[in-house]
Amino acid sequence: MSQPIITVENLAKRYVIGHQNTRRDGLRHALENALRAPQHWLKASRKSRPATTEEFWALQDVSFEIKPGEVVGIIGRNGAGKSTLLKILSRITEPTSGRITIDGRVASLLEVGTGFHAELTGRENIFLNGAILGMSKVEITRKFDEIVAFSEVEKFLDTPVKRYSSGMYVRLAFAVAAHLEPEILIVDEVLAVGDQAFQKKCLQKMEGMHLHGRTVVFVSHQIAAVTRLCQSALWLDTGRVREFGRADLVCSHYLANGQGVASCRDWDQARFVPGNEWVRPERVEVLAAGKPADSIDIKSPVSIALDYRVLQAGKILIPNIHIYAQDGTLIFIAHDWYSGWRTRPKAAGKYRTRFHLPGNFFSEGRITVRVAVSTYNPFEVHVDEPDAVAFNVVEAESGDTSRGDFAGHLPGIVRPLIESQTELIG
Repeated sequence: MSQPIITVENLAKRYVIGHQNTRRDGLRHALENALRAPQHWLKASRKSRPATTEEFWALQDVSFEIKPGEVVGIIGRNGAGKSTLLKILSRITEPTSGRITIDGRVASLLEVGTGFHAELTGRENIFLNGAILGMSKVEITRKFDEIVAFSEVEKFLDTPVKRYSSGMYVRLAFAVAAHLEPEILIVDEVLAVGDQAFQKKCLQKMEGMHLHGRTVVFVSHQIAAVTRLCQSALWLDTGRVREFGRADLVCSHYLANGQGVASCRDWDQARFVPGNEWVRPERVEVLAAGKPADSIDIKSPVSIALDYRVLQAGKILIPNIHIYAQDGTLIFIAHDWYSGWRTRPKAAGKYRTRFHLPGNFFSEGRITVRVAVSTYNPFEVHVDEPDAVAFNVVEAESGDTSRGDFAGHLPGIVRPLIESQTELIG
């Protein structure tokens, strides 16, 4: 059995946060004090106010191992400690306690333009960044054309990178890091800066690195990418390891338990209500047999009910829902095409749209619903609420009698009962 290429033992990182003590010293109070007692105010202002400090543990007791050639995704909410962990693995910052062992050459892409000099051209930065990563000039020259082709910045290769857009910056930085053949590539969610086509190309590149036996560690909020690319996933929650293991299982647990999305969303008392001057949502909920439900039996139909208020007439407003599987994959989009409202504007008032989804359609797992209200000529989005509601599809303890004597889990996002027939023909 191969030795781990990365070993992390009881890792912890502490930051000390300073808080300046404040009084009621707005501009009005400062002017009043200065006018009443100028000398006293001047002396007081020269005295430094006492500050308080607070310890913040970004990571606590983090331990795991990564094998050579493994692709590991790190997931978790914002502020969970993901970027701090990558900075420690990249030797950018030191841990407060604990130990890490890395056996191999590391290339990191944690921020846009890491290791780039703003005054140098793209061409010069390729050689500079390659040297920082420990590559020889011969090695960089051999890979130069591939790097330029991947980054798609050939036209601006002799332009100082300070004139690059953030997307151009990250394309060139990723191209250098990925093509100079490190044993370990560490990538933060900086890839979100790029467009969809570039993100897809980066994911394909990381997939190719895995096939060539290289190790990749990356942070991503794209759960579908983590489940597709990774053998393992590390779920961080407030600086601690919540779960580490098989990527599909960890991502499933994260989506089911970590997102906090309920089966009902009510904006009546919300501080922020999505929408605009045309329409605002009021409530969306998951219904089974006409009643609110968090879990739906796999055989049962389910409805998504959206209540919304049209604030002024004049728009052909069409509600729609986007249905996602537990790995973040979009299953389908449904629009309210058939209720007669798709060709005429809605008058001001409160409306309810129900989308009816059949039983024996979804596989077991967590289903997340995005709700939106749009117009299509011209196309405009008036309401768009990702992760509006969610529900679990479960198989009843009594078994799935709709499939006769078949028993067992069926893989896949959907599992419809497809009509079929068999006849003896010979």
